[in-house]
Amino acid sequence: MLLYFCTMQRSESIPVQKIPDLKSKLVEFAREFELACILDSNAQFYLNRGNYSYRNYDLIAGFSYVSSGSDNINDFNEFRRINNKDDNWYLGYLSYDLKNELENLSSSNNDMLEWPPIFFFKPDIQFLLINNVINIKVNRSDVEISELIDCLNLYEISQANPSPIHLVPRISRREYISSVNKIQEKIQKGYIYEMNFCQEFFNHSTIDPYSVYRNMNLHSPSPFSVFFKYIDKFLLSSSPERFLKKVNSLIISQPIKGTAARGSDRREDQLLKNHLTGSVKERSENIMIVDLVRNDLSKIAQKNSVKVEELCGIYSFPHVHQMISTVSAHLSTNSLNEIIKATFPMGSMTGAPKIEAMNIIEEYESTKRGLYSGTVGYISPGMNFDFNVVIRSLQYHASKKYLSYLAGGAITALSDPEKEYEECLTKIYGIINAEQKVNYA
Repeated sequence: MLLYFCTMQRSESIPVQKIPDLKSKLVEFAREFELACILDSNAQFYLNRGNYSYRNYDLIAGFSYVSSGSDNINDFNEFRRINNKDDNWYLGYLSYDLKNELENLSSSNNDMLEWPPIFFFKPDIQFLLINNVINIKVNRSDVEISELIDCLNLYEISQANPSPIHLVPRISRREYISSVNKIQEKIQKGYIYEMNFCQEFFNHSTIDPYSVYRNMNLHSPSPFSVFFKYIDKFLLSSSPERFLKKVNSLIISQPIKGTAARGSDRREDQLLKNHLTGSVKERSENIMIVDLVRNDLSKIAQKNSVKVEELCGIYSFPHVHQMISTVSAHLSTNSLNEIIKATFPMGSMTGAPKIEAMNIIEEYESTKRGLYSGTVGYISPGMNFDFNVVIRSLQYHASKKYLSYLAGGAITALSDPEKEYEECLTKIYGIINAEQKVNYA
């Protein structure tokens, strides 16, 4: 069902009911392309969430081929090609190791995933879902939109669950705890106040990334879920965290720091939620990162415009409760390069002070993060954008048959190494046991 393109641009809006099981069929549609990006807000689960929503689209999906991408962005400096006069959408990512181009940093840890540091593409075919209406844009196609709809409706989606995912830790529990103790020694000596320390769970195995993502998004729907395909590399993400959103001159960041497991029943669930709300440690972690975000935004903000809209709000997801704050500002620049240089990587995944934390991360982590703690999102006409934080995510290199999941948390002077390790397991549990969804939130 391969589609061949010639230059043309058309669009049409139709009720989503004309394409039953649209989300699943778009994931299946991605099999036909080298490049695919599906950004799913799972809006039906996250309505009326106060400051946390800020959504403009229920779903954005784009598909293309590498060979049709003369306008692909492969270098950070090429962001300058995207400006106010550009009437196109771009979908893509910034990997964590883009930090090495933005700052005087380096990475020598093992890299089995091999993501390029940055990649954005203009979709040949794009879907924008808003309030049960899907807008289909065909930018370089001799295929009629009606034929495209017919093709999607022909897909039959298997209801069978994919095989269980088996992952093994890159480092032992003892090694993890030893590293946390050494990081805390650096905190005591004043090198840093807080650091996000991650460990990898991995396996050499073959999976079907399309069915795995569908299953993840069915059982663990998150407001910044992503399916991303770059030739033979896949990101399957159930992220609950926003990195940055720009709406004209307004910029919004919503860092997450503070995690608690869901309870086995409603009473236990509320107790765990209350404990997270009152935790001095978790609040101090969150507030430190809020201060870091305020400082980052102040570099690109109009004077006196940075404000904390919500501090340490508690939000519930299928497998965890999270502590989330919202920081906003009015921009003094519209330059995408300047905005990213001032804010990336996000403080919630690095630490404070940010540069020194990233140096220490390289010292104690054993593998490159790849897209983990990077960001995926869109840039729309007019230079508005919305980027997530890549957490709660599987990365898969199909050619190498290599599957990776990273999990971590904020290490502070108050951290209990054993509990930090258990928090990593809590975060991975929602991926490898996605069918165990909590329904009583």
